[in-house]
Amino acid sequence: MAITREQVQARLTAPGQLFEMEEAEADGHKIRIWKHAPSTFRALLEITRFHGDKVFVVYSGERYTYEQHFRLAATLAHRLVDDYGVRKGDRVAIAMRNYPEWIISFSAVLAVGAVAVPLNAWWTEQELTYGLTDSGAKLVIADGERAEPLSGAGLPMIVARGDGAGPSDHADWAEVLGEVRADVTLPPVEVAPDDPATIFYTSGTTGRPKGALGSNRNLGQAPMTVAYARLRGAALAGKDPAAAARVRHNTLLTVPLFHATGCFAVLLTTMFNGGGLVLMYRWDAGAALELIEREKVTVLSGVPTNAWQLLSHPSLGDHDVSSLGGVSYGGAPAPPKLLERLTELLPGRTPSNGYGMTETSALAVYNSGADYLARPDSIGHPLAVVDVKVCDPLGNELPPGQVGELCVRGPIVIKGYWNRPEATAETFVDGWLHTGDLARIDEEGFVYIVDRAKDMVIRGGENVYCAEVEAAMFEHPAVDDAAVIGIPDDEFGEQVGAVVRLRPGSAATAEELREFLRGRLAAFKVPVRFWFREAELPRNPGGKVLKTRLRRETLGL
Repeated sequence: MAITREQVQARLTAPGQLFEMEEAEADGHKIRIWKHAPSTFRALLEITRFHGDKVFVVYSGERYTYEQHFRLAATLAHRLVDDYGVRKGDRVAIAMRNYPEWIISFSAVLAVGAVAVPLNAWWTEQELTYGLTDSGAKLVIADGERAEPLSGAGLPMIVARGDGAGPSDHADWAEVLGEVRADVTLPPVEVAPDDPATIFYTSGTTGRPKGALGSNRNLGQAPMTVAYARLRGAALAGKDPAAAARVRHNTLLTVPLFHATGCFAVLLTTMFNGGGLVLMYRWDAGAALELIEREKVTVLSGVPTNAWQLLSHPSLGDHDVSSLGGVSYGGAPAPPKLLERLTELLPGRTPSNGYGMTETSALAVYNSGADYLARPDSIGHPLAVVDVKVCDPLGNELPPGQVGELCVRGPIVIKGYWNRPEATAETFVDGWLHTGDLARIDEEGFVYIVDRAKDMVIRGGENVYCAEVEAAMFEHPAVDDAAVIGIPDDEFGEQVGAVVRLRPGSAATAEELREFLRGRLAAFKVPVRFWFREAELPRNPGGKVLKTRLRRETLGL
């Protein structure tokens, strides 16, 4: 007789087990937490030192062991305190690609009780400057590419991998570090679970990104949640979870570390498990196949677009990918067609799909193995410390099968939005996060995302809020009216499209509008297609554009 989900949870969370739970209070609300999770990121970093000479990070020809990472992070932590006056609660921005220095910087900032502010490396100068100003950053650590556009911000800057191209008045990474001693320890500081730890920017519905303020508890609970998800999947597949826990994973990171998926679900989980993390300069499916073969990658983790491009690459059959035991993705809806491709081209692998957002420190609901094969349109079951419910517009919980807004509660839910009390009060109600996603829950507890309540396009895992793009378009003198819509796309899930009405007597081409937007928005937000119309855009009596009707008229959907 097959083991049930309830039996698996009872077994994994029993007293004395790794995933034992207990009740705690977070910001005035009672929640369930993982009893044995690290209480802070600093505690997690201290634990990683026990992994010693195991390889932690691989980038190009560089390899860093856990011990090397700890020494570098601890050394930088001392420099932040002694040379830059960074204190508990200060914000330190990190603006760079997925380099090893990103991880070292993140670890050092959090180790001294400061707040890490990872900035989107794809942002324009204007967007990057906004992130620094809004967060009130005291210092920025950047790579050479980001150093130049950030040079006018007036902040002290440490430049990694600058190759001499960065502004001369900023400090070089190697010079700042200086001697890295074998006996280095972390600077003394008291850090508590509820202390602020991170500000990740998520695009705003009103045009300006909001800073999602995460706590140290979030950073300790998140990797434990991912680990539980994997062992729950193993147990449901009839495998010994204890044996599965001993397997050391070598994960290829395909998404940016400045995203919740890359940081919380992959980086922190790797540190917690003592696994290996393979970084890429930028995502490229052909290069990924070479890395999987050379580094014996066991897990590919990213968004559905990464898996789609890997499976579509003409060189797939030319590489030995036998080490790859699992392909996991989240951050965007996964089309059932992707699962068909996966099972056809990489048979025997364990596919999984997760649901989470920046506000849930990544993973909150998980679907894998036989459950995923049986219900590819479901995001799965909430994880043991996570509660979910579906509510009507008044906040009343709805019965199974009815569609409403998905609400989430648990130790992975962030504290709120940085300096946005009204947005925080609207989104975080009585300990529950109102996600803005419309969902239903069936009789067996499986969650299905039906639609998005927020006006948003998800392009390859990147959230593009339509209001932000529309606001930028309205700055063009020829634009009289504009509406942004999602265009279905097999590879990226959705692409950004725009319907435009020009002012009488004005003229503008699609390429002119694109060029105008490139200086104001990150490249992934710029529409790939424009539709021009002479008639007014359809609106309801309140003046809101009827996007559903516009999609039907424009795309036939």
